[in-house]
Amino acid sequence: MGERMRDRVCLVIGAGSSGPGWGNGKAAAALYAREGGKVFCVDLRAEAAEETVEIIRGEGGEATAHAADVSKPDQVEALVKRAKEVYGRVDVLHNNVGILDTRGPVELPVEDWDRVMDINLKSFFLTCKHVLPIMEAQGKGAIVNISSVAGIRYTGVPYITYYTSKGAIIPFTRGIALQYAPKGIRANAILPGLMNTPMIVEPLKGHYGEGSVDKMIEARDAQCPMGHMGDAWDVANAALFLASDDAKYITGTELIVDGGLSAKFS
Repeated sequence: MGERMRDRVCLVIGAGSSGPGWGNGKAAAALYAREGGKVFCVDLRAEAAEETVEIIRGEGGEATAHAADVSKPDQVEALVKRAKEVYGRVDVLHNNVGILDTRGPVELPVEDWDRVMDINLKSFFLTCKHVLPIMEAQGKGAIVNISSVAGIRYTGVPYITYYTSKGAIIPFTRGIALQYAPKGIRANAILPGLMNTPMIVEPLKGHYGEGSVDKMIEARDAQCPMGHMGDAWDVANAALFLASDDAKYITGTELIVDGGLSAKFS
């Protein structure tokens, strides 16, 4: 067990996994706990949050599960209130939720545009709205928002809502960082590239692999300069760095975790 999150309360939004294995939020929650953090694990599905908590407790860590739809203002207000009641403070806010819809602007119904924006973007606003006053009262806090390289470049899949919502997280994070810098609160964004996590399996197998998960993974691996996708631990390690005092003079920036993908020409 490490010490970088010792005595700190980490509120992880999207701490479960959408399928078997390790998603970004699940890995981040586990890593915060391994570094001594007390982790309040939030997920839409109670069983997903509870699975993460069981892993953390099984490793000797401390965690609490909470089910919530973070696109709903009342549920976000309630979860933040409970986290404060359980642990007394919030030192780290880790926003990880996000969904995919692989349709372009013509094919996409208006209500589905709204749904993705509510989950991928409004949820970040809502959690910050309720956590920032707690951090301000403490005089310290760190926010880690998970964006994507899809927020800065086209990745070959026509998911207009994903590009837009993930792109918006970047100035959103920067705005919070600069407004709250004098108050001891830092905010940074992580931009994962092509990652091999449970989230990609069902939404993307038809776009890459003609319905074959193995072909999809092979095609995505080939796109990466390093010859393979990253994994959830690559994102979790970046999050731990930004949330910890190792990054105490870093705020308002974007950390790209993509194996060089966004640096290449084609």
